[in-house]
Amino acid sequence: MRELTPATLIVGRLGLAAATLALLVPFAVGTRETLLQLRQNAAWLVVVALVNTAIPFWLLSWGETRIDSGLASIIQAAVPIFNALLAFVAFREVRVTGSRLLGVAIGFVGVALLVGAQPEGKVLGALAVVGMAFCYGVGGLLTGRHLSPVPPIVVALASTAIATLVALPFGAAQAPHDLPGWKTIGSVVALGVPGTAIAYLLFFGLITGAGAAYTSLVTYLIPPIALAYGAVFLDERFGAAAFGGLALILCGVALGTGGVRVPRLRRARFTGETRFPP
Repeated sequence: MRELTPATLIVGRLGLAAATLALLVPFAVGTRETLLQLRQNAAWLVVVALVNTAIPFWLLSWGETRIDSGLASIIQAAVPIFNALLAFVAFREVRVTGSRLLGVAIGFVGVALLVGAQPEGKVLGALAVVGMAFCYGVGGLLTGRHLSPVPPIVVALASTAIATLVALPFGAAQAPHDLPGWKTIGSVVALGVPGTAIAYLLFFGLITGAGAAYTSLVTYLIPPIALAYGAVFLDERFGAAAFGGLALILCGVALGTGGVRVPRLRRARFTGETRFPP
């Protein structure tokens, strides 16, 4: 982010991911089957590429020019909260009720705490990452509803290739005049190949097998890892608001996805005893 603009970083990252997946897809699915799936599902592949890749990648990259990586990772943990909210509004097949809605409310309090605690110059950066989490929620649910029969590697290839084409004019216009250093180039390669191509294979495979709601739970792992990396490698420091927001978001995710349930009191028949269900 110090040597490349967000748009240029996205083109490099997604272009490498698309090239890697293009090399793998003939062996995994076959060229003829891949072209057939692309033609039959072109409309939803474009929608998912925009909502789940092009837009959130730009929002995250732009947001991280203004806020610390650890804070961005904490906000990203709210993806399951948006999954639960969107499911309640528009996706009846995975709708949440009861204690799960309580979890959504608690999680949003955590997000609001994090955004509200930012200095004036960093609020937009935090809101950009919130927008990224919202996009991931929409993208995961759309993928589960409309693209579950499509091989995950085909969805991953279409998402990265289409998003690369969308970002290419902006990335090329903002590209640096001089070749970046080897650390920057190595970082883009690491983000593009294992961090996007291989990760997308796993991501879309999980959505196909387990559903969008459970797949979004991988965001549990992001904050502790990113906080540790940010502290060790980037000398980032976080206050009580960051950890308080993280606690509220994770509590909301646990309730909102059904991982933790609020016990309900039950009256025993013929007695005044009150007990919890087993």
